[in-house]
Order: sequence, then structure tokens, then C-alpha cells
Amino acid sequence: MNANFGIDPILAGVLMTPVFFAIGMVVYRDYYASFERTGQEALSGLAFFFGLMFIIEVLLIIAYGVDYRLVAAGYIGKSINIGFIGIPWRMLLPFVVALLLTLGLQQYFSRTFTGRAILAVSQDRLALQLMGANPIRIKQLAFGIAIATTAIAGSLLIIIGPVEPSVGRLYIGRVFAIVVLGGMGSISGTLLAALMLGVLESLVATFYGPSWAPAIAFGALLLTLILRPSGLLGRKMG
Repeated sequence: MNANFGIDPILAGVLMTPVFFAIGMVVYRDYYASFERTGQEALSGLAFFFGLMFIIEVLLIIAYGVDYRLVAAGYIGKSINIGFIGIPWRMLLPFVVALLLTLGLQQYFSRTFTGRAILAVSQDRLALQLMGANPIRIKQLAFGIAIATTAIAGSLLIIIGPVEPSVGRLYIGRVFAIVVLGGMGSISGTLLAALMLGVLESLVATFYGPSWAPAIAFGALLLTLILRPSGLLGRKMG
């Protein structure tokens, strides 16, 4: 959309969220019918999503090739100066949009019945049913929202730097470490963990070299699992 119509990448991501939401709803229904309903959602379900990831990657390679791609926007290449510090807009704008998106999701999950139902479905499915909510429908909606947010996340990522079809693999470990460190089901914990790991990785890359930066995420993951398995802001089970 950016290359053909000149649409701003963030606006393009927002416009694509309904499409991604619908795709997420369809994918979850297929996943539920194939695995969750038959009690195979653990290992087989994980293999399903990894297989789906590789299929999408291959389709993208066939359609667009393996070359890195960029987007064009008026703010890319410009900076805002605060004293002697220059902050690139290509870094600042994705941070602000991601922060607003995270806070918006936090409000949705904490203030609406559907949002609270999404948080509750993993804790007490029976109690949720007694409240008149369909757990399968709630899970489908949650998956649709998750996939919809990836449209915006992808548009922010391509502003920061060039991307290619397999770039997502670089972030799987980091994302898993952030979720575990922040605490499963905690939006605020996830935000805090992402900020902490981002700052730590930047410091390590600056003083010890970029090759050491990925070790921070996995080191934090191991320490969290050993010292505080529930995460920074997660609920302790039991």
C-alpha cells in the first residue's frame, strides 16, 4: 500500500487491522476444530502454528523475494533534537504508537465485560460459562484481536528498519522472554519487561558489541523461570 498508493505505513497498518482480525478469527476456528476440541492443543497445536508460520514465510518469499524492503514516509530520516540529544522519528514514533496501543488494550481488558472475559478464560473457564459467556467465542475474539495488533506492529517494525520474510524469527525468543518476564496475562508487566529488555540490550550492544545483545533476553528468561516463575507482575498460581 505504501509503494503503490503512497499511504503512510502506520495508516496502512491501521486500515489492515479488520482484515487481520477476520483472518485471526478464521484461523482460531480451524485450530479449535482440529486440535483444541480433541484435546490436542498442547504439542500438536504448537506445531500447527509453527507450520503456519513457515507456510506464510514461503508464500511471502514467492510473492516478494528474499530482498529487504523499505517504506517511504516524510518523517523517516528526520530527528527531533532535545538539547544535545537527537532522537530519530523512525524510533520515536513507533514507540509512542506502541505505547498508546498497549495502554488502549489495557483499558479494554480492564474496563469492558469482553475484555475481562478474555483475561478470565484462561483462569476459570467454568466460572466464565456461569456468567453467560461462551469460552470458545471469547478465545476466538482474543485471537482475532492478537492477530489484528500484528498489522500495526508490522507497520511499526518496517518504519524502524528494512524487513524481509523471515525477519520474524529474530523476535520469537525476545517475545517469549518478555511475556514470561512480565507475567502471563499481564499487559502492564509485558510493557515493563519490554522496556527493561530494550534498554538492557541497547546498553550491552553499545559497550560489549551487538553480538551479545540477544543473550540478554534468554538470560532474563532463565533467571525469571528460576527466581520468579510468575513474572514481574504476574499472578502466583496456587
